[in-house]
Amino acid sequence: MSSESDWRDPHADDDAAAHERERRRAEREARRRERLAKRVQEGAQADEEPIPPPPDGPAEGPAPAPVAPPAQTPPRSAIARRRLVALVGLAAVAFAGFVVVVAADRIGGEDAPATAPPKERATVSVTIPEGFSRDQIAAVARKAGLRGDYVKQTKSFKGFKPSRYGADGAPSLEGFLFPATYEVFAKAKVEELIAKQLDAFEQNIAGVDLSFAKSKNLNTYDVLKIASMVEREVQVSSERPKVASVIYNRLSNGMPLGIDATIRFEDSNYDEQLLESRLKEDTPYNTRTKPGLPPGPIGNPGLASIEAAAEPAKTDFLFFVVRPGTCGEHVFAKTEKEFLTAEAEYQRALQAEGGSPTDC
Repeated sequence: MSSESDWRDPHADDDAAAHERERRRAEREARRRERLAKRVQEGAQADEEPIPPPPDGPAEGPAPAPVAPPAQTPPRSAIARRRLVALVGLAAVAFAGFVVVVAADRIGGEDAPATAPPKERATVSVTIPEGFSRDQIAAVARKAGLRGDYVKQTKSFKGFKPSRYGADGAPSLEGFLFPATYEVFAKAKVEELIAKQLDAFEQNIAGVDLSFAKSKNLNTYDVLKIASMVEREVQVSSERPKVASVIYNRLSNGMPLGIDATIRFEDSNYDEQLLESRLKEDTPYNTRTKPGLPPGPIGNPGLASIEAAAEPAKTDFLFFVVRPGTCGEHVFAKTEKEFLTAEAEYQRALQAEGGSPTDC
């Protein structure tokens, strides 16, 4: 038989265990609520799983402190997207700045200051007529407002070698200054115009067939001399090959060329009538007294005259003289008798008109 002190209620242990379990569960729930509140403050999801009620009903003893509902914060995925967009934007701005710096360095150096785009410079058109000499072109350049001494600068020019064209020892660039219309900067130096003329000459002469002239032992410089005389003598374009043929035929026969335009070039006299006494003077450019070609071109011929001089018409003409009453047309003759007849007619018209008997 057991004593009273050893007796216990068989249900007492069960109640004590239950109370212990409830106490521990309440502590766990309290800790869970604290963690949840902390996550909410750190930006946890708004739709966090709700706290389930105790499986066995409310716990006995004091209820845990109420927890404030979580603040309305964006979902974590949205926050991540916003952060990604912000990072991409910053990277794009940084890259654009890098590109600008590199471009600036390449254009003007690291320390080059930003400058406004340069203003467009005004230009002028300069037209050089075919056959004009250096002296005449100089007047055109001055009128166009170009700076510098054109005649002086065309004695030679850096990078251009007349010797390539058979002009060894040429006193100037006469004959190489291609006539055309050129666009140059307003108030530019004459060197700009000269460079363009020489470039144009090289481009044009490259397309001229010089094989016939070379077969007659003539080089490019000789062709330019002939072309410059053709340019001065011809007013009707179709006559260029015929006038060139007269020069070739007289050279072949050892006859003086008798072209008065060479004397006009030597005297820079392009308007006044030549005196008979002047025609008899023995000077380098007087082709009435000096056989063969003149020392150099008497102007700067255009392409049509150069081509005619390179390949003249096939004729037996040895003479030509202006036909009175025309706009510079010529009478071509094979014999001296035919020439003298045409010359006499020209002289009568010259005296009657008191000047050149042309009608243009």
